[in-house]
Amino acid sequence: MKTGARMGELDDVIVERRRLMSLAYRMTGTLADAEDIVQETYLRWYRLDDAEREAIANPAGWLTRVASRVALDVLGSARKRREQYVGQWLPEPVPADLFTGAASVTAAALGDPLDRVTLDDTVSTALLVVLEAMTPAERVAFVLHDVFGLPFEEIAEIVGRSPAAVRQLAATGRRHVRENRSSVVARDEHDRAVEAFRDATLTGDLQALMRVLAPGVELRSDGGGVVSAARNVVASPDRVARFILGVAEKQAHLSMEQQRMGDGLGFVFRDGDTVMSVVNFRVEDGLIRDVWIMLNPEKLTGWRDGA
Repeated sequence: MKTGARMGELDDVIVERRRLMSLAYRMTGTLADAEDIVQETYLRWYRLDDAEREAIANPAGWLTRVASRVALDVLGSARKRREQYVGQWLPEPVPADLFTGAASVTAAALGDPLDRVTLDDTVSTALLVVLEAMTPAERVAFVLHDVFGLPFEEIAEIVGRSPAAVRQLAATGRRHVRENRSSVVARDEHDRAVEAFRDATLTGDLQALMRVLAPGVELRSDGGGVVSAARNVVASPDRVARFILGVAEKQAHLSMEQQRMGDGLGFVFRDGDTVMSVVNFRVEDGLIRDVWIMLNPEKLTGWRDGA
């Protein structure tokens, strides 16, 4: 992993911190957890005395290992927290370019189009939802190897397994991705479906909206118990379309902005300067298969500066 030589020689500490935030976000699915992981990682670095820091040949690699171990602990406790979560839990949506260039593409992935797309959209809600189904060890192994290009020997030290076991963990994680993302669409196909969704919603055309929804469409909204949101999954084109039009009528005073997200085109809704919600989508066979509505203000941090 090309991460530089000594900490004192890293020209831009912000770049290194951004790389760690990128890693921690992909492991946990929220910027708040990622921030906690990065802060704890740097606290451990500064707790070392000068001689201990001087003895570390690759400080960036050391930070990566520590952040990954902290993330492994956070993932374990997060599962317990989510059992008590009010309503649907969704990963935090972020702008598509928030972590651009922070991950490393592995050479092995270049030969497989599905792997290539997987690496391209590693901040997408679709992929993060799949990662949520993995065990903490599988998720850490997958992110470190398939996204950041760490060798299995290094990952083995982080998760406390043998290299062979870690290779299996990463393979299992990769299988989860393949099984749950069997249809990967081009961005223009995704955006056409979302634009049709937008037009039908703005005109209040129920039939047009239903036509752009897949038969198995599901809508999830995350309010975190902080703001009002549907606590259960809304399913079927008729129910999802009626739900969307009902919300649009009640929230007609909000401004809607098109934004590029990891999944493709999505929308940010604001009340003046305040971000109220972010909506993004998964498209399959030209139709919208999933609608994700983030309402929890604690998971809208990536959009508060007008991203």
